[in-house]
Amino acid sequence: MTYAATALPDDLLINAADEVAIRQDLVLTALGKRPADRLLRVGKLLDVHSRTWLDDQEIVIKGRRIAYVGPAGSYTGEVVERVHEPDLWAVPGFGEAHKHIESSHLTPEHEAALVMPHGVTWICEASHEFSNVNGAKNLEFWLTARRAGSPMKIFPLPGSAVPPTAYEWGGGHFGYDEQKRFLSESLMVAGLDEVMDWPSITDPANPSYDRLWGMIGATFEQRGVVEGHGAGLRDIASINAFAAAGLASDHEGWFLEEVWDKLRHGLFIELRPHSLPEVIGGLIEKGLSDWSQVAFVTDDRSASDTLKMGATDYNVRLAIENGLSPEIAIQCVTINPARHMRLTPWVGSIAPGRFADIVLLGDVQKLSIAKVWADGKPASEGKAFIGSLPKIGWPDWATKTVTIEREVTAEDFRIAAPEGRETVQAALLRPFHWSDDFITMELPVVDGAAQRDHDRNVTKFSIVDRFSGEAKVSKMFWLGTGPRTPDTALGSTLGHDKHNIWVVGSSDEAMAMVANELKAQQGGWVLVSGGKVIARVHYEVGGLMTARSAEALDAEMQALYKAGETIDWMYEPTFSPRWWPGFPERLSFATLTCSPWRWVLVAPSERAPEGFVNVLTGATHPVVW
Repeated sequence: MTYAATALPDDLLINAADEVAIRQDLVLTALGKRPADRLLRVGKLLDVHSRTWLDDQEIVIKGRRIAYVGPAGSYTGEVVERVHEPDLWAVPGFGEAHKHIESSHLTPEHEAALVMPHGVTWICEASHEFSNVNGAKNLEFWLTARRAGSPMKIFPLPGSAVPPTAYEWGGGHFGYDEQKRFLSESLMVAGLDEVMDWPSITDPANPSYDRLWGMIGATFEQRGVVEGHGAGLRDIASINAFAAAGLASDHEGWFLEEVWDKLRHGLFIELRPHSLPEVIGGLIEKGLSDWSQVAFVTDDRSASDTLKMGATDYNVRLAIENGLSPEIAIQCVTINPARHMRLTPWVGSIAPGRFADIVLLGDVQKLSIAKVWADGKPASEGKAFIGSLPKIGWPDWATKTVTIEREVTAEDFRIAAPEGRETVQAALLRPFHWSDDFITMELPVVDGAAQRDHDRNVTKFSIVDRFSGEAKVSKMFWLGTGPRTPDTALGSTLGHDKHNIWVVGSSDEAMAMVANELKAQQGGWVLVSGGKVIARVHYEVGGLMTARSAEALDAEMQALYKAGETIDWMYEPTFSPRWWPGFPERLSFATLTCSPWRWVLVAPSERAPEGFVNVLTGATHPVVW
């Protein structure tokens, strides 16, 4: 019998009305009353719900969804196309419960081309990066690539850190109204991005208290998930308070006992690679039998690092190498994050109603990925992406985000000393050196201005506002970073999480040149030495990303690293294991203002006129006195 084809709604984006029509059709397709588009038969299939392997299974697909799963030959309906992979093992498409796509520095369509051959078919985008650049267009930005046909499912979580603290301002401001609107507008919005400003959650007097609790309240109203960020919170009282606030997860666990305590207090644990080996081995030793509250995430991983390491598949292999069974490790990137983010009707398993996102493995123990299907058809073959890569002409609201309406000059970076002084006391910060107080040092004065001291690893660091048009500048001295090479400066528009321009340099003239070049190219990296630009990287979208391939971006990054090798970089060790000598790329994270940071430098604001502020207390202090 031949059945008439049915016209289905376009389900690139999930919405309730179309969902009903799609599932009505899937019901009839599963019963063999309507034809299926294709049938994929595999040698083995992992049922992640029961953690069992099923032999010789067929996956019946209608549109982008799965209609039927069962033993080979059991489906009774008509099928247009049949594919047989007898030697491959099928597991669900991998998902990320917490990732900043902006940190790959690729726009979403090119991110898909990069990570889908690594098995990643869906991502919960922690979107406070682009939100801080253009908050009003945040949701439109994250749904654009999918609307254009990209096979990657992106579930945006509007950023709680917009702005990151009450002492920052810029391209976005989110509170109760914005969060409620985002959650109401699209079923693709899964909740609230990581709540990072812990002092604001715990202190009713904090100026961000009402804004953040308003966003949490709006998320509860819409039954979304509130993601957390518990960096530095290791005592039992703080862990209890964190969980009591409704913050459902933490990806900042560094140590086994910390993770164990957070797990036992109801938090969903999202493990990153740097802590994964110790924690996995320790949880196995402790006899953890229920791993449903554990997932693996990449959080921030550049395109260059993904080309070298892989995506979340790297995390899965690392877990297997450290003693976790492949089946549990796969659960940690499929059904576990999908359950946590309340997305199981659509992703997380090879089951009816879900998108037909399937990773085909040649070797389970090695997690050797042979092919990836997404939206019911092949998306990658080996390491090659073969899915749809839409060409998107990103509009001005995405590409014209560095708003500086004047020339930045060397004078902007001059730090004036009190009149008549030959030396000053200066406040210094050291990257990733978290202390209740700042460092104090005596510095020389020349022509009325406080000076760097390269012999003691002291250089100048600055934040240039890129949102108001005025290019407001804050500046101070930092210890153990930046160039010792004369007339040299490095800067970027990638400065978590506010993403103003930051510049570090051995001369004010070089710092000004970097800021002006970043304005001209609308974002990225610029390295200046001897009055010339010796390397640049373009992030033309939001000052955070590029609409190019990972390989093209990596070529620019490698040229930047090579140019960086010609510079003498200062270094002052701290207790952070992720601050190392050489090209100071991690300076982009040294501008964070969330816990456990205390004293920070931000763009000048009413609450911090010089930009130097303690985000725990709101105290300010002169940079020299």
